[in-house]
Amino acid sequence: MGRVTARKPVLRIRDGQCTTRPDTLTVEEPMELRVGGRPLTVTMRTPGHDFDLAAGFLVGEGVVRRAEEIAGIRYCAGATGGGTSRSSGAESGGGGNTYNIVDVVLAPGVAAPDASLERNFYTTSSCGLCGKASLDAVRTQTTWPVADDPLRIGPDTLATLPEQLRAAQRVFDRTGGLHAAALFTSGGELICLREDVGRHNAVDKAIGHALRGGLLPLRDTVLMVSGRASFELVQKAVMAGIPMLAAVSAPSSLAVDLADDAGLTLVGFLRGTSMNVYTHPERLAPLPVAP
Repeated sequence: MGRVTARKPVLRIRDGQCTTRPDTLTVEEPMELRVGGRPLTVTMRTPGHDFDLAAGFLVGEGVVRRAEEIAGIRYCAGATGGGTSRSSGAESGGGGNTYNIVDVVLAPGVAAPDASLERNFYTTSSCGLCGKASLDAVRTQTTWPVADDPLRIGPDTLATLPEQLRAAQRVFDRTGGLHAAALFTSGGELICLREDVGRHNAVDKAIGHALRGGLLPLRDTVLMVSGRASFELVQKAVMAGIPMLAAVSAPSSLAVDLADDAGLTLVGFLRGTSMNVYTHPERLAPLPVAP
């Protein structure tokens, strides 16, 4: 796993007994994202699938919409980004690179990010970047409206997704400190899963994987996340054309407002056969018959 995990000594106290032993921790490091050599933002993330993270972030901000709009992605070595670089084909999915600067080269004719998106500060892994200040801004930026998406999924199938997500989390078993985001078909088949110390990063990595594979818009799919459903996660789903977001924990009020406005089905507290459907329940079919 390379730098995805690290071993640190820990004093363990159990039943009045003290022992010293190494513990496996999730790595958290900064990644600077540049577009055409120009710094755009710095985010705290778990190394690995960094090119997916960069691509997914740009989808969420409305900068790119298709794989061909990205001419290349590379790592840049050194504090200034000069010197050695690696092309997009050199990324290790397990996070084996040693660089923390990623430069995205846009295809000719693709507009560079608006200067207002530039971040002169870093964002923590617990709070993602949201370049949209209002529901109206998200609506005007959306390329693929999700309101008319034909997705239908039964509650029984939806109930299987959290266990599938948990079973596919390789690093969580070793550290207990990672969020996960996974894309599923309407039949409950896993398309892609990504892990990260930040839930927004995990979503960006999953969406970025889909972009680079030519899968956008992600119609007839479900995005499943291991934590809560925030406004920014709904925003990212809508920007990628995903019609349903399901979370094991609670949504925020603004997340519900945006999901309702955009036509996205938002499901929270998805645990076993229990779930709360906050918006557009018509996509869950057939529904159980009320007693």
